[in-house]
Amino acid sequence: MTAPRAPRVPVRDSIQALPAYVPGARIPVGASAYKLSSNENPYPPLPSVLAAIADAAADVNRYPDMFATELVERIAQHLTVTGGVPVGPENVVVGNGSVAVLQHVLDTVVEPGDEVVMPWRSFEAYPITVAVAGGVSVQVPVTADGRLDLPAMAAAITERTRVVLVCSPNNPTGPVVHQGELDAFLAQVPGDVLVVLDEAYVEFVRDPDVADGPATFAAHRNVVLLRTFSKAYGLAGLRVGFAVARPRLASALRSASTPFGVNHVAQRAAIASLGAVDELLERVEALVAERTRLVEGLRDQGWDLPDAQGNFVWFDLGERTAARAAESTEAGVLVRPFAGEGVRVSVGEREATDLFLRVAAGWRTAR
Repeated sequence: MTAPRAPRVPVRDSIQALPAYVPGARIPVGASAYKLSSNENPYPPLPSVLAAIADAAADVNRYPDMFATELVERIAQHLTVTGGVPVGPENVVVGNGSVAVLQHVLDTVVEPGDEVVMPWRSFEAYPITVAVAGGVSVQVPVTADGRLDLPAMAAAITERTRVVLVCSPNNPTGPVVHQGELDAFLAQVPGDVLVVLDEAYVEFVRDPDVADGPATFAAHRNVVLLRTFSKAYGLAGLRVGFAVARPRLASALRSASTPFGVNHVAQRAAIASLGAVDELLERVEALVAERTRLVEGLRDQGWDLPDAQGNFVWFDLGERTAARAAESTEAGVLVRPFAGEGVRVSVGEREATDLFLRVAAGWRTAR
């Protein structure tokens, strides 16, 4: 007789239905290529940051500061100086990258069945984090030029809405949310609905009309900011992100956070990065200049692109996406395809820009 099949431990339906998060392609071992698939900073850490990492490595037998006290204080000081509004340590919560912090935000405020309104296409982790929290994603299409349709997002808010996600600049399309349109949007959002302003790429923005995150946070009690050290600060491999929230919510986020979620090496690297912020921002300026060169070169070829305000550009390629990405890989440039929608290309080294411009010119010829 066949032994009866042992019962299986059930898995939540919402977890089984999760879309897979697709990371940017990595360069195969032994291959030669430029990696423009993950919106990374192409520069290695500054010497002072590398020294801090090396020093911190000697203490990894010890648990890190659970609340990252010194880092939180330094972030608060930095935001107060650069943002022009007072931010205290009680407002700042750090985590294992801004995705983890977003997950803690949703876990804190979303009950099963609550709705989370978001733009789409936007950051692909959004629907995943919402489903893990037990919420329901309400996806509002971006406009034809890749901008968030805030009036449509406001119209999508119902009595079941608990959170609205606003990505500025929007990843992967590139445009920012302007202050006037954000103000008009927030005037329509009920006070008990949390608005998360995700500013992962804020250091790269040069649009003078961009929404001012710290000022908006100061003016609205239901706004939370998300930022990261992964992009402009070049610490993607160490995973440090943070939220800026009202003290009551920030305290709740700490309760929901993974204990010791930011390791000691990452904390020291982030602190050292804030100490070298002027030098780091010189690199950001170089990347912005390279972005300008890339965009101008593409427009000279005839491409009509969304406004690129992050460290990437977006190509709306539809059904040609997979084929174009494969052609780029074959040429030695790894890009990030979104099946059936388009391709995102990060800003990298000057040589990478030169090579990708040749790839994009070939795409135009093949149309």
